[in-house]
Amino acid sequence: MNDLTAIPRTTIERLPMYLRCLLEAQSQRMPIVNSQLLAEMCGTNAAQVRKDFSYLGELGTRGIGYDVNALVAHISTVLGITELRRAVLVGYGRFGSALLGYPGFAERGFEIVAVIDADPAKVGTDVDGLTVADTADLERVVTDTGAEIAILATPANATQSIADRLVGAGIRGILNLAPVRLNVPESVAVRQVCLSTELQVLSFHLAQNAL
Repeated sequence: MNDLTAIPRTTIERLPMYLRCLLEAQSQRMPIVNSQLLAEMCGTNAAQVRKDFSYLGELGTRGIGYDVNALVAHISTVLGITELRRAVLVGYGRFGSALLGYPGFAERGFEIVAVIDADPAKVGTDVDGLTVADTADLERVVTDTGAEIAILATPANATQSIADRLVGAGIRGILNLAPVRLNVPESVAVRQVCLSTELQVLSFHLAQNAL
């Protein structure tokens, strides 16, 4: 396999899209796809597909295409999801409860193994087979479950302190849904998802189209 540290960030961010399309091809019992067909399924172009895959090693056969099953396995390995990765959900408000009910996590290689909240009315309640733990027990929960990823759906003013505790407990990756930028060690990967920002970007495009 090629040096994965040399893969551009933009390519890495497109790999889940390719995997989603390849899984769809699998469901349709398509044994082979070429770059043009995959590009059409993913909403990109064939040249981009070939360029992105060039960073992953020698894939496919010229004039024939890519073996779907082999490519699914290869991209899954590159993304590190050949085994379920354990995650804790911190914050069980409306956003957190919606996330917990999303079936796509397990399908994409992730398992939420614990739910944590600071609200005494929620602590101890059962949600989808998990008992909501108290934020005071955060470190113990992370250790006991062996989680390495945290999903933060917490109030903005509490997010940094919660992140600090998670990092101290051994969390190595954070998906932050709160509208605040986190300060964490370089060894901890952070993905920021801000819905209000995304809506503002959509608004920009709507405004431009109206001109």
